[in-house]
Amino acid sequence: MEGYGRESAIPAGRMRDYEMLGVRFNLMTTATFHEAATRAVESGQRWVVGGHNLHSIYLFHRDPRMRRFYEHSQYTFLDGMPLVWLARLLGFPASRVNRHAPVDWMPTLLALAAEKGWRVFFLGSPPGTGEKGAERLRARFPGLKIETHHGYFDMTPGSPEAEVVLARINEYRPHLLAVCMGMPRQEHWTVEFLDRVDANVVFNLGALMDLFAGELPIPPRWVGQVGLEWFYRLCSHPRRVWRRYLVEPWFLIPHLARDLFSRSRRSARVALLSGE
Repeated sequence: MEGYGRESAIPAGRMRDYEMLGVRFNLMTTATFHEAATRAVESGQRWVVGGHNLHSIYLFHRDPRMRRFYEHSQYTFLDGMPLVWLARLLGFPASRVNRHAPVDWMPTLLALAAEKGWRVFFLGSPPGTGEKGAERLRARFPGLKIETHHGYFDMTPGSPEAEVVLARINEYRPHLLAVCMGMPRQEHWTVEFLDRVDANVVFNLGALMDLFAGELPIPPRWVGQVGLEWFYRLCSHPRRVWRRYLVEPWFLIPHLARDLFSRSRRSARVALLSGE
């Protein structure tokens, strides 16, 4: 396969990049996911689709391998209404349709995969969970070609376990590869093995297969649309996520202040040039 970097995969002007809080993102729609997957599969290229929420941005500023992952991401969607609100505050044309939780958009992509005969591979979750989720997905999307491998292995480059996992993926040659090992482990794996993976589109999707398997509850979908999915997760698993939701966002305030200051300066220059 070809096309590891952004510059070799997407023509200039294909989709506008925006930046806030020090990270790049795209305002994607459900159609964009389908188009991206179709173009990557039909062209035989290898693309990475990343997502940002407040947790990933916090890690981005502290983990060099997280930054490397997003450098290789052809598309980066917004996962969470708080980021949509911040984008609107900063003057970007974001709306609810640009908020994409994987549990919402991945089923539509799996339906497309079943229709087109694409092979799908899920890497991650505890042993047994992935296959349980896969069985449910096969029943939901007849004809879906899907294989899984758990995420509990030594992913050190060159280790026997890591090589076995990579060989299994490449033997299957998935069109869509979902790496579901949580941040930042899934990003670290992708950075280390991307240039050896025989897959067209690589997604990093956290605990998605745990949700599909029923091991974790799927929040009512309306709570995400009103920006309260984080609160639902905090109430459901406080010991696991309290730091992510109650501590980490405060570290992003300096980045937001810088963005607001830059926007105010741009607005002042525009007003000056227009004679207002």
